[in-house]
Amino acid sequence: MPATVFDPPERFVAGTVGPPGGRTFFLQASGEGRLVSVSLEKVQVSVLADRVNELLDAHAEGTATEPLGGGDTEPLATPIEDEFRVDTLALAWDPARNVLVIECHDQDPEETEEAEEEAVQTLRVVLSPVAARAFARRCGAVVSAGRPSCPFCGQPLDPTGHICPRANGYRR
Repeated sequence: MPATVFDPPERFVAGTVGPPGGRTFFLQASGEGRLVSVSLEKVQVSVLADRVNELLDAHAEGTATEPLGGGDTEPLATPIEDEFRVDTLALAWDPARNVLVIECHDQDPEETEEAEEEAVQTLRVVLSPVAARAFARRCGAVVSAGRPSCPFCGQPLDPTGHICPRANGYRR
């Protein structure tokens, strides 16, 4: 299984390209002159942030996990070309090193046969607790920066409005 490993990365962030409602979500890792971008779904970014926070809360007690300052607010580095589309995310806490490991796979490694295992692409990033918390915060900010929600039904509002089920489908 070919894996690109950043242990640790100089930078690991979530970001988007495109207008709200048509955004493409990316995870981007850089270090040692390399830049790797992978695309994924908005819900994957949101769940990843939640799980990172849960792992840190459960396993990083006694360790500083709060980043100093406002965190990384810079845009994604260019060129933004995804190496692959993320199918499966994996998280692990390494207690020996006190680090969080995030793996992104283009296929589910458990569903591939041994002959196909070499075809699975993987991005592995090893983060300190402070870097992991900063990453989770940025993920949350990126997800929430999309379209505003309808005050009646909670669905996202397009610039042209939407057909609200709570208003019986009428547009104003």
